[in-house]
Amino acid sequence: MDYIANFIRDKKSEVVIFSSTAIALYGYDQGMMSLINTNYDYLDTMGISKEDPLVGIIVSVYYLGCAVGAVLASYLGDMRGRKPSIFVCLAVTSLGNLIMFIAGLGFSTGARTLMLVGRIVMGLGVGGIDAVIPTYSSELNEEGGRGKALAQEFQSNIFGLNMAFAINLAVTNGLGKGNQWAWRIPIIAMQVYPVLLLSFIYRLPESPRWFIFHDKEDDAHTALTEIYGEDEASGKLDELKKAHEEETSHSIGYSDMVSPSGKQFHETMVTVMGQVNQALTGYGAVSVYGPQIFQLLGFDVSTAEYLTQGNYISYFFLMTFAWLLIERVGRRFLMVTGAFGIAICFAILTVFGGLAQNDRRFGIPNLAVSIPGSIVLYVATGLFGIGWLAQVWLIPTEIFPSTSRAQGAAVSVVIWGLANFAVTLLTPIGFNNLNYWLFLVFTVTNLFAGWWTWAYSPETGGRSFEDNQAFFADSKEQNTWLVSRVNKGEFRHLPRGKEGDGVEGERQPLLAADGA
Repeated sequence: MDYIANFIRDKKSEVVIFSSTAIALYGYDQGMMSLINTNYDYLDTMGISKEDPLVGIIVSVYYLGCAVGAVLASYLGDMRGRKPSIFVCLAVTSLGNLIMFIAGLGFSTGARTLMLVGRIVMGLGVGGIDAVIPTYSSELNEEGGRGKALAQEFQSNIFGLNMAFAINLAVTNGLGKGNQWAWRIPIIAMQVYPVLLLSFIYRLPESPRWFIFHDKEDDAHTALTEIYGEDEASGKLDELKKAHEEETSHSIGYSDMVSPSGKQFHETMVTVMGQVNQALTGYGAVSVYGPQIFQLLGFDVSTAEYLTQGNYISYFFLMTFAWLLIERVGRRFLMVTGAFGIAICFAILTVFGGLAQNDRRFGIPNLAVSIPGSIVLYVATGLFGIGWLAQVWLIPTEIFPSTSRAQGAAVSVVIWGLANFAVTLLTPIGFNNLNYWLFLVFTVTNLFAGWWTWAYSPETGGRSFEDNQAFFADSKEQNTWLVSRVNKGEFRHLPRGKEGDGVEGERQPLLAADGA
């Protein structure tokens, strides 16, 4: 019990718990909308049919809000601090959720408009959280285990997904698809996340790096004392001041990122394509439209819903392999093998989907196709979690200096929002027009994601910020973005003999474990 109490009181542990809970909030929305989209009362209240493209629009506008929220939260996080930015984002998330809950409650006029507004407002908050939390967490985590820490936090994202779908499934079975509370309860239950986090955030330290960047040495010393104790605070402060002097030469702005002639354009494109390729894996669609995916394999609605819950539970446990492997084999290896593995799974699912939709024609027992098809989908989902869920959020924190890390995270979330807006908007149209051929589309997009990552995305793990910057500098000097041609392919894998070792430089941790 003493160990548990000390763990909870430890500031490093509090940051991990807080960050994990905040990321679970992002996962909750994906699971929340899965069954809401098929609730008869919800569709009637919104004035739409099950096949109406507006179903996808209501889901997808949330991601547009995320894109805008990321930029605003990034700016606020740089100007006012990570904690104030997170606080505002949580409050906005709570407000958007309440607007969604009351849409059409006791009235019908304007219900759809109010739901759209609620989705956008909540997206503003969640997008901001997605931009600031990885930055805040990466500034307060052990260097040698930053990938592991972020992967563990993103496992909580899947916990939120499971929680939302489980609540959805329970109230749907208990109240029926025609009951309005079967879709309103899962929405309002989400309030537990922002309320809990808002009540807890006062206990967290502000990032001492942010204080140093804004020439607030006394505040930085106070924060370091809170984290490490008085004996170590002064030494840690000197380390941060020295690191800050080295960082100032790396300060960049958005123009340096988005302009082809900008000095950080290459890094930005690696970040952008990471998010685009994650969306191309198709797992935004699987998360939001899980039951419909299983129906393409020949299952009835009820069975598809239970199998979706099982898929999410399997997803959660398989994600453990992500944080066990990410520092051992690297980000790039997991991403490339994950994309090609998912492509193979979707190619198999195309065959199974075709057989399931034509089982009577070919005289094939339905379960002979749907059961192995489900196993393949479970495997594909696990491959996504291991290879793609956390990596695209981690890499920007390893290639941008902390002076511009929030902008890098914002760019990442903006692209994530726009890409997932497109995927969640187009997927229902794909269901209605392509049927099981949608699996073939995802086969092709995963092949592209795997190829691009293999060709152009360097391995950033096990290296300091300066080491990773050397790749981009050499890439420019050698006039190629191909990883295999820069420095004889040195960045195709983790640095030799450095697996698990800490590295010095700009990315030295603030919350390194004692004795590390």
